[in-house]
Amino acid sequence: MYVLAAAVYEAPEQERARAAMLELRGARRIRKSHWHEMDEQERARAVRSVVGLGGSHVVVVGSPVPCRRQERARAKCLERLVFELHGLGVTALVMEGRSIQLNGRDVHTITGARHNLPKATEFHVSHVLGKDEPLFWVADIVAGAVRAATFGQGHYHAELAPQIFQFMVSTGC
Repeated sequence: MYVLAAAVYEAPEQERARAAMLELRGARRIRKSHWHEMDEQERARAVRSVVGLGGSHVVVVGSPVPCRRQERARAKCLERLVFELHGLGVTALVMEGRSIQLNGRDVHTITGARHNLPKATEFHVSHVLGKDEPLFWVADIVAGAVRAATFGQGHYHAELAPQIFQFMVSTGC
């Protein structure tokens, strides 16, 4: 499966969310937080922090995903994510940067997805390095909790569920 998540906060809430994510790093001062590197206590604390921040989280889960079709699955999920974010009134998506080529694929996918939105719809995308935007860490925590639920650890997802808009897509792989 491929899980793509977006954290949606109003502008005034964004700085508080960034500060909370930086606080999660603790004394370790790691460059960025990753769900898969957290132990049980860190995950529980991270989920509680995200719940306390409020906001909304849009999650798209695509399947099936053969190893060689990851980018196709990402594109299918991204198309749906753009549609759902637009429905929430979001006009700009800041994505975690990857390589120049892969960022270009994301932009191409979003450009195509905009054609499925009403005419004259404003929807912009930009890329930022993960270490430079703590709000990406919120999305990582949410995606991690959604993924964990599929492996029998649903308690994380259960805490976040009231804030999550979750959608399934067939990747056609």
